[in-house]
Amino acid sequence: MSRIRSGNTKPEEIVRKYLFSRGLRYRKNDKRYPGKPDAVFPKYRTVVFINGCFWHSHSGCPGFVMPKSNLEYWKPKLERNRQRDAENIDVLQKNGWRVIVVWECELKKTLRDERLAKLYDEITAIINDFDANRY
Repeated sequence: MSRIRSGNTKPEEIVRKYLFSRGLRYRKNDKRYPGKPDAVFPKYRTVVFINGCFWHSHSGCPGFVMPKSNLEYWKPKLERNRQRDAENIDVLQKNGWRVIVVWECELKKTLRDERLAKLYDEITAIINDFDANRY
């Protein structure tokens, strides 16, 4: 487990490179916010979490399979990860932030382009709505 990276993972790099290429600027892993979101977009009041399917117990996903051995360790650990995610999202939303979660399985080659385009639209939607109502 010492080789498991907590930051700058491949899925995070895919998302960040795409959003940067589309002109979005962000802060990464900002410690001022609960859960240290993978990308923070202050202009859009939006945070993005890029979750690994195993570590965040993505239910219904083939990428998440509960380990068969050492269940007394894994079950509470993975459940605590889920609880902590839910608490962090709740706090951020109560503070007026939009929270978007991107799952690792959504970034597989067959789904990647569609999911990234949707993510860009989700992030920029609030400003586009504001600009449309402004004039």
